[in-house]
Amino acid sequence: MSAQVHLRAGHVPNQCILLPSTSLQHTFCVLNSSRENRVVLGLGRSFLGLNERILENRRRTAIIKRKTGPLAIRASAGGAVWDGWFPDKTSKAPPLSDIFWPSAGAFAAMAMLGKIDQILAPKGISMTIAPLGAVCAVLFATPSTPGARKYNMFMAQIGCAAIGVLAFTILGPGWLARSAALSAAMAFMIYTRSVHPPAASLPLLFIDGVKLHHLNYWYALFPGAAGCILLCLIQEIVCYLKENVKF
Repeated sequence: MSAQVHLRAGHVPNQCILLPSTSLQHTFCVLNSSRENRVVLGLGRSFLGLNERILENRRRTAIIKRKTGPLAIRASAGGAVWDGWFPDKTSKAPPLSDIFWPSAGAFAAMAMLGKIDQILAPKGISMTIAPLGAVCAVLFATPSTPGARKYNMFMAQIGCAAIGVLAFTILGPGWLARSAALSAAMAFMIYTRSVHPPAASLPLLFIDGVKLHHLNYWYALFPGAAGCILLCLIQEIVCYLKENVKF
């Protein structure tokens, strides 16, 4: 509390001034003379008896919490559990353009990858793999999330694919190789701060995909990382259309 007391006309006999013990700022001016004593109290944002009101409100709040606390806690806990099963209440429905352009981008990406597959078919190589479908969802639908960052995507794609090849080379096919490869891929993404969910499936795809074994460590670059280059180019077009062509 900050209080200012100004005394005029000398001594004030047999008079005691009690300052209210509040945390708000007050200004007091006391004017005194031989015939009259006038006290002018200027209170900034408070008034006398504020402490008593605050304490009373606190007592009432404590009583209400004691009576309804367990019920309120159970209700909030139950609401938190079921909130994940419903759409986000704070978000509104997106415009039609925000639905159309990412979907069109995904169609174009798979069409281009399919055309490349036709060209590479005589060599027994394919670029269309399931993880790239998940990459399309991340890049086109949620471009502002950490998983859509270029560093996260290429670091995770290359690292996780190499981990899958290494696990298969050491442990061979089977559940142990899949378990070790997935756990190592998760640790790699967390350690390098490059979490990119679609990349976690690359080790499993290599271990179980007999057609990919001949790629050996080239699998770290193809088809995952190579396919992401094409998807990044399509993402730039999709984001431009979402920002400038709305309907």
